[in-house]
Amino acid sequence: MQIVVVGLNHKTAPLDVRERFAFTDDMCARALHELVDRRTLREGIIVSTCNRVEVLATYTEAADLNDAVGHIKDFLSAHRHVAPDLLDDYVYVHHGAEAVRHLFRVAASLDSMVVGEPQILGQVRRAYALAHREGTAGRVLNNLVHTAFRVAKRVRTQTGIAASAVSIASVAVRLARQTFTSLEDRTVLLVGAGEMAEVALRHLIDAGTNRILIVNRTDDKAHELAANVGGTAIPFSDFADRLPEADIVICSTTAYDYVITPELAARAMHTRAGQSAFYIDISVPRNVDPATGEIENLFVFDLDDLQSVAATNQRKRQMEAVRAEEIIDAEICGFREQLRHLDLGPTVGALRQKLDQIACDEYARQRSRLGTLTPEQEHAIQVMLASVVGKIAHPVIHRLRRSYDTGEAENVQVWRDIFGLEEQS
Repeated sequence: MQIVVVGLNHKTAPLDVRERFAFTDDMCARALHELVDRRTLREGIIVSTCNRVEVLATYTEAADLNDAVGHIKDFLSAHRHVAPDLLDDYVYVHHGAEAVRHLFRVAASLDSMVVGEPQILGQVRRAYALAHREGTAGRVLNNLVHTAFRVAKRVRTQTGIAASAVSIASVAVRLARQTFTSLEDRTVLLVGAGEMAEVALRHLIDAGTNRILIVNRTDDKAHELAANVGGTAIPFSDFADRLPEADIVICSTTAYDYVITPELAARAMHTRAGQSAFYIDISVPRNVDPATGEIENLFVFDLDDLQSVAATNQRKRQMEAVRAEEIIDAEICGFREQLRHLDLGPTVGALRQKLDQIACDEYARQRSRLGTLTPEQEHAIQVMLASVVGKIAHPVIHRLRRSYDTGEAENVQVWRDIFGLEEQS
């Protein structure tokens, strides 16, 4: 299987490294066409979330695994303006069946910071939809990703992996509860109106929060979300003045600069006159300067801080994860067979078509020598030609299938070259 995954995640790279490689959707749409050059990589998808940046790709027959990995590393380094040696310190590579296994585990939320969280499947769907729209997801990745979606559904319905699932947002709310005991009558300021921000807000509402302020650089989004949850949208220009009102601040934007600096936070805390405040930064790159955590009575958590809390849930779900891994093992076997048909089907079909065409062309060329034939004789000749083609094709097709089953994919390519099947297949 000429499938490869190259990436880094919360297990291999700290937040300050992950945020340097993060892609927005707009950046990703442009980058996909640079990634998939059709010489080394035939197909490609970029998955960029809070906790991972991964390239899932297939490479061409003209390239090998080292070519594909080198191409992806060069792409990541160049596109994010990062030295290649920095990437080498944190990157992982999965190839063939292990790449398939990795995608299935990611989609099923077995590789997440919080096992069982539901957001990752939606993020993989969005990454795939973007690649499909840009034309960089072809027949192999189309089938692979849709199989991953089915695997994720099986895992969630046939195991308890998602029972009492805890997302990063809900972990953040639990930490807020530890700070304030009760979240009723607490003022929450939501900075950013994206998907993660809304998820966090829903958890806060469920926990009893009833006063919500929403600020976003795009006012329309802030007003739309505020209308949906019964909150109040405030202009971004008023953000600094309203910050002291917030007991809890949750930041989730795509800004590449700090939205909350130590100076801004210090002024807000001075106005609060000793009342504690709780800032949770679930953005990549980070929105809250880490130095704000040194301010008295201000508790600041970022994504890496949440990992220790998430680890408790991972241990509790370990037994369910074992059952999920068994499902994945079975699905990998099924995908191997599916891929075999994908690879051989067009080649076998093209071979039969080529031999049929040779027979038909030769019959047409020699037809005048046969004189007048009855319809029965014409039919008998057609049957004979089809039988001859079948007898010639049978051992070739048998050899093709045997070569593929034994991992001799280069032999399959030899037969394609002999019969000139590359264009058809």
